Amino acid sequence: MRSFTTLTGVAAPLHVANIDTDQIIPARFLKTITRTGLGAHLFADLRGDPDFVLNRPAYADAAILVAGANFGCGSSREHASWALLDHGIACVIAPSFGDIFAGNALKNGLLPVVLPQAACDLLMGDAELGANARLHIDLERQLVVRPSGETFAFETDPLRRAMLLEGLDDIGVTLRHAPAIASFEAGRQAWFA
Repeated sequence: MRSFTTLTGVAAPLHVANIDTDQIIPARFLKTITRTGLGAHLFADLRGDPDFVLNRPAYADAAILVAGANFGCGSSREHASWALLDHGIACVIAPSFGDIFAGNALKNGLLPVVLPQAACDLLMGDAELGANARLHIDLERQLVVRPSGETFAFETDPLRRAMLLEGLDDIGVTLRHAPAIASFEAGRQAWFA
């Protein structure tokens, strides 16, 4: 997993609440167990509308999504995080997230940032400026910085924050203890002798 320390990029405004994981990546595209290739199907049904935000040239390289409340509700599909990341979106900012989606996002290197509705409204306004406005996300300081320089503080679970900063998933954290695990396994043979 890549580390996430800071991110500066174009933010796409998604003025919709209750975006569920089936809208993020429809079930018909879940025939893979790899994390690549899903970005092409991100919001597949919504992208049928030529005015959908990610169809607009100004948001072609969006790295941040500012969304409505309860983003990622619905089923527990991990593919939703994979699709966002594969498309190039590394951070979603919203007033709230589906619990399972938020957990999956953090485990896969996608940063879900919870901010009050008023802050999200201001960031939506910034995002409406298209490629002219870029947001800055600083995970170490836990700040979102608007183009005007105004900042909004956010909180992330300390363990998950440390894992993102170091680019470690759950397996990576376990592998940090590889020498102790190997020592235990070597000594374990004596128990059965």
